[in-house]
Amino acid sequence: QVQLVESGGGLVQAGGSLRLSCAASGNIFRINTMGWYRQAPGKQRELVAQNTNGGTTNYADSVKGRFSISRDNAKNTVYLQMNSLKPEDTAVYYCMVTSPLLSWGQGTQVTVSS
Repeated sequence: QVQLVESGGGLVQAGGSLRLSCAASGNIFRINTMGWYRQAPGKQRELVAQNTNGGTTNYADSVKGRFSISRDNAKNTVYLQMNSLKPEDTAVYYCMVTSPLLSWGQGTQVTVSS
């Protein structure tokens, strides 16, 4: 079983920045995809950004140019740098990893005030 521990969420004013981190531990065979999803109240969980071990990166259109995903394979850690935050970015952010099974973090709240 893989454990994912997220950190870095919080309250920030519009235009501000936050950096989320997610460290994977446990029964890790080989991590392939690492990424972030988010879920706002009353909405479905949606992809924010993800990165495969082969180097392919995908972003939601709504965050392109503002968010950046990176990973440190030696530390089994994925990061999400979020700049120019908007109130509509407010959500619970979930880390995900495939290693090779899919695992989810517990979620971290990001709140952007206007």
